Amino acid sequence: MTFCDRRLAVFAVLFLCLPSFLSISSAETVRSQQSGKWTSPATWENKRLPAEGDSVLIRPGHQVLYDRDSEEAIRAVHIAGELSFAKDKNTRLDVGLIRIAADESMVEEGFDCITMPADDPLEEDGHHHSHRVEVPFQPALIVGSPNEPIPAEYTALIRLVYFEGMEKESLPAIVCCAGGMDFHGAPLERSWVKLTDDVAVGENRLVLSQTIGGWKVGDQVLITGTKRQRPFAGLATEHVTDSPTSEVRRIAEIHQSDVMTDFNRVEAIIKVDEPMQQPHRYEPGYAAEVANLSRNVIVESADPDGVRGHTMYHRDSAGAISHAEFRHLGKEDVLGRYALHYHLVGDTMRGSYVWGASIWDSANRWIAIHSTQYLIVRDCIGYRSIGHGFFLEDGSEVFNILDRNLAVQALVGKPLPKQALPFDHNDGAGFWWANSLNTFTRNVAVECDQHAFRFEAVKDEDFNPEIAVPQPDGTSKRVDIRTIPFIRFEDNEAHAQRRFAFNLGGIRGMVYGGGYSQPQSISGDVGGVGPDSNHPFIIKNLKVWDSHWAFHSFSPSVFVDGLDIYDCQYGIWRSIVSLHEYRDLSLRKIQSRGLYYPMGGYGPKIHLEDNFPTFPILKPVDDLPPFTVITHTRRKGELLEVRGTTTDNNQVSTVLVNDYEATATRPNFAEWKVNIPLPTNGHLTAHAIDDSQNTEPRPHVVMLEKSHSE
Repeated sequence: MTFCDRRLAVFAVLFLCLPSFLSISSAETVRSQQSGKWTSPATWENKRLPAEGDSVLIRPGHQVLYDRDSEEAIRAVHIAGELSFAKDKNTRLDVGLIRIAADESMVEEGFDCITMPADDPLEEDGHHHSHRVEVPFQPALIVGSPNEPIPAEYTALIRLVYFEGMEKESLPAIVCCAGGMDFHGAPLERSWVKLTDDVAVGENRLVLSQTIGGWKVGDQVLITGTKRQRPFAGLATEHVTDSPTSEVRRIAEIHQSDVMTDFNRVEAIIKVDEPMQQPHRYEPGYAAEVANLSRNVIVESADPDGVRGHTMYHRDSAGAISHAEFRHLGKEDVLGRYALHYHLVGDTMRGSYVWGASIWDSANRWIAIHSTQYLIVRDCIGYRSIGHGFFLEDGSEVFNILDRNLAVQALVGKPLPKQALPFDHNDGAGFWWANSLNTFTRNVAVECDQHAFRFEAVKDEDFNPEIAVPQPDGTSKRVDIRTIPFIRFEDNEAHAQRRFAFNLGGIRGMVYGGGYSQPQSISGDVGGVGPDSNHPFIIKNLKVWDSHWAFHSFSPSVFVDGLDIYDCQYGIWRSIVSLHEYRDLSLRKIQSRGLYYPMGGYGPKIHLEDNFPTFPILKPVDDLPPFTVITHTRRKGELLEVRGTTTDNNQVSTVLVNDYEATATRPNFAEWKVNIPLPTNGHLTAHAIDDSQNTEPRPHVVMLEKSHSE
């Protein structure tokens, strides 16, 4: 080949590669110049549409409608205005970062969203608190809204893509910094229901106890396990997922029904694509769950085996989540990078909720609630997480409501670097908390590595449990978190637990290294410190079945009103029963001992005779006010429908919204609604009063959108 021939060959190669060179060189920052559609050149400066690898800025005051279904990955979308997703077509956005913040800085680091002077002192709870910057237009990401979710016939998909040069511990991500962030998919009547008939190995027919409006053929369903594994080293697998009894299938057929079979009402029958490899049991009162993991609003990591993404709300943000799916998220072994994270929110997001969400295959927890109050997490599914699943992080979390959530396969992880509470081994609890001043109702935990429900608070040289705790009146007071009882713990359930089903301040349990070969620690408890006899832990209607250690407590002052332990290895195991009182206790089909090695512990002791008869040793006093959250508003002509949730440690007598009495739609105003005249001042104010005449000192005040108040 001559020199000229070689030059011609090089030019030919360059010519063939020219489109890719142009694509790389053309990657730049694209800014909006007006409101409009993403696909309209008029929306963008210089009429240039965002292209693969670009960074995009939606400027303050601009409202952009995302109307693409594209595999081209955008490096970053910085939302200082508003980005909403179309509701009349399928949409897909592949992106490295979505940052919602009222500035045009376009940074790719510093996701604490805190701008404080260097000499600003710590607040009483030990954290710097951001101060909200008042802006005329709150930036927002809107993927459906509460009243107008993405319709069921369409899908909105956000895929988080890692770009070279990004910080792997923080990106890819969706981060809301004092903005608005909403994800709302097509509603499901129920995200999970119970079986009402056995499913044997080889069968693919599931008979369900409730109707399943919104479920579709092709949806992915989880059928929970009903066969516990062995708990000890040498007999146990490293994780329950090494030999799982829960299974995932896809729906092949759906038949809605309303018939009686064998005295059970059948509301729906579904057939799945493959037969069961494990039996899934049904007995009256004890049944596996069937959960729908699929949603039409989805946030996922594009490369689950590579660099995963995460999502975060920060202080002074707004928005809520309903019927959305978060899959393959969470950064393993990285502090603060969870599938869904409420980070140092305080009470600034009162009214926010996570409702009917599916959060699965997380490498770092499902939902982390950190220094956050008044959050509602209801009817959600958590399936497979590394570390604790539904997690309240540092002991300052109070007034939150976790209601009717399903936690399946929270797995042993590692303590995270610089985590808030040094005693937490992150050893796989479905529900984990260090401050009990929250509400846990109707939740179910299944087949977790270590615990179904776990309260843990340890005083040692590394941690003083006397911390600043928010009070009902909005002040903060230093309190030993070991002494704080529940607002409400009622109608919860655990099954197929190979270790602890319920552990209230007890020993840490079996924590093993590689292969569960050697126990590292079985110590760590509340040290005999708990509530006083007038403010005990009250546990109502707890059901544990098909588990190893059903009930374990080292906390004093515990009143158990309804405890059903069925088909377990042990019933009440190695508990310190100081100031304990049990009523309506059922122990049936216990393989070892219903009551094993009770310990008197600290202070007065009760007599253990005749299966814990009721002794009047605890004198509960109701001096705690109710707590109310407005969750939904919808205009109906000249009226406004308002819906919300109230919780209390006793009975609620009245909920008032702008002085109009609400009607309970669930017992004890756990959910309520009211229709009121449109407020002339644009404000809603809701508060509750309980039967002891405790009045909520801080009503929930909501400023309505202009369209709701005119």
